[in-house]
Amino acid sequence: MNKINRFVIAVLALGLMFGSAVTRAAAAEQTDKTSPSYDMKAQALLDLQELQKKLTDLAAAIPADKFSWRPAPGVRSIGEVYLHIAGANYMIPGMLGVTPPADYKKDGFEKSTTDKARIIDQLNQSFAFALSAVGKMTNADFAKPEKKLGPDANDGDIVYLLVTHAHEHLGQSIAYARMAGVVPPWTADYEKNHPQQPKE
Repeated sequence: MNKINRFVIAVLALGLMFGSAVTRAAAAEQTDKTSPSYDMKAQALLDLQELQKKLTDLAAAIPADKFSWRPAPGVRSIGEVYLHIAGANYMIPGMLGVTPPADYKKDGFEKSTTDKARIIDQLNQSFAFALSAVGKMTNADFAKPEKKLGPDANDGDIVYLLVTHAHEHLGQSIAYARMAGVVPPWTADYEKNHPQQPKE
């Protein structure tokens, strides 16, 4: 009986020790204010540059007559998606206090043109604007509080929004391109250079 009691007590003690360790770890995680070990500014700039290249390469590969194609009534066309991305590249840095170009007009921008060359030009101009806005920030600026966005928000969250928004619509644009019969150029290049690889 004593052996059983000692065993039960040992198990309970281990459980309490484990539970205490988990509680301490959770508390430490909530209060951890350690700076990230990577350079958020450099990574954001790299992401934006890669997004610009992929989106403009994809847009260039799509025939001009497909820019007005949409998968269903009431949703954005291919061209409108690209202009939506461009518009966000102008507007999201505005949350950092950066003024969009004087010739950018938010109202009706997404439907302002169906011309392929003009849409690609808007993509390039908008990414140049976004890259400039992020490039002028210091690493310390990323931690600057933005209370209007929430009690724990900062300027780094706005840059994160800028990058993730473009990533979201890159995925949408790839799906649109595939539905329009266009293989993304980087995928076509990979398949050309790796003919033996199984196709997805």
